[in-house]
Amino acid sequence: MHPTHSPIHVIGGGLAGTEAAWQIARAGLSVILHEMRPERLSPAHHSEHLAELVCSNSFGAMASDRASGLLHEELRRLGSTIIATADRHAVPAGGALAVDRSIFSQALTETLAQHPLIELRRAEVTQIPTEGIVVLTTGPLTSPALAEDLQRFTGMAYMSFFDAASPIVTGESINRDIAFLASRYDRGEAAYLNCPMNAEQYRHFRQALCEAEQAPLKDFERDTAKFFEGCLPIEEMARRGEDTMRYGPLKPVGLFDTRLGDFRDPANRGKRPYAVVQLRQEDRAGQLWNMVGFQTNLRWGEQQRVFRLIPGLEQAEFVRMGVMHRNTFINAPQLLSATLQFQQRPTLLAAGQLSGTEGYTAATAGGWLAGTNAARLAQGLSPLTLPTTTMMGALFGFISSASPKYFQPMPPNFGILPELPIGIKNKRERYGQYRDRALCDLTTWAQVQRIQVWETVLA
Repeated sequence: MHPTHSPIHVIGGGLAGTEAAWQIARAGLSVILHEMRPERLSPAHHSEHLAELVCSNSFGAMASDRASGLLHEELRRLGSTIIATADRHAVPAGGALAVDRSIFSQALTETLAQHPLIELRRAEVTQIPTEGIVVLTTGPLTSPALAEDLQRFTGMAYMSFFDAASPIVTGESINRDIAFLASRYDRGEAAYLNCPMNAEQYRHFRQALCEAEQAPLKDFERDTAKFFEGCLPIEEMARRGEDTMRYGPLKPVGLFDTRLGDFRDPANRGKRPYAVVQLRQEDRAGQLWNMVGFQTNLRWGEQQRVFRLIPGLEQAEFVRMGVMHRNTFINAPQLLSATLQFQQRPTLLAAGQLSGTEGYTAATAGGWLAGTNAARLAQGLSPLTLPTTTMMGALFGFISSASPKYFQPMPPNFGILPELPIGIKNKRERYGQYRDRALCDLTTWAQVQRIQVWETVLA
């Protein structure tokens, strides 16, 4: 098929932009995907590849009765290229969908570059095109010039929060005599290295975190610093209270070193760790390990000094230090509809973290809907709105209708879904019912809209 329409422009080659461009091309329409890297770098990216995973290599829990897992499943059934590629390049991560991030991004870059309907332009876009159909997926690190143009277009200032990335260490530098391999409650393959702490070690580590020197914020960031609660820097957690980390990323529940005996034996209860630092495998070979939940803004020298206080990481070799940067997002409830179209210009759409969703899978979902709707607009069809009983529909319904005054980025969660007709007290059973309803309604909706759905085996 050789389309005669003007190409659709997708600005930004992250997860949302990559998915959007793929869905447009999948509909048989030509698309120009604009990505400023490597001509202009961002404060957080490390490569020129599309769909680079900046913070973590994990897309979240894989089980379909978990919020992120349900979103994976919906996207899988709708033909998402991001999720399909993640499935192909998954690495062991217990119950999570995690990928070898380098291979993952390279594969997507090659896939899109080879598609005959996708033109990849490596240059910064400083203004929103005034004509044609445009999808904005520039993410939380939108370049200053384009951000200013978007601000002029919307007539309102950005909102912002601070996000941070965790350090990565080499596997061979981890002391395996101390760190033990296990997944929480033995769920799935044992894919995390766990560094146990006793009470004294934990308190010493927390004190060092609280006293460590942070990297200074830039002038434009200092007056607007506000952390996203779902991605707090580890030093901020430490300052909030003695046990905050132990109820967060250092939670010891369900983790036990079987080298010390049978965890079911009551005699071994005293051997359970007081706190645990988990490391998640970054690559297939297990050469790189991500410090789970250790987003940080400490100075790099301080990171090495403090994190080497963790048992098992005394000689840790860091291949990437933690970084923090400002994320910007638009006030979606005032600007977007649930179709992800701008209310004041329906031929302009937004997706990804720029639109006020949080997380890799949510960005992918936004890319799917924005790309699909951009293609439908070009074909003279009405844009789609997903059922609010699906995780995708609930997410986009929320960001387009939440209170503008208190709007903050929203990750996928069951709290935004409509309640079930009959209350179910058991949480696991309740979440399973949410999943069953969502996937049933998605299938029915897709049949009405004549969208192909692929049935998959539920995890």
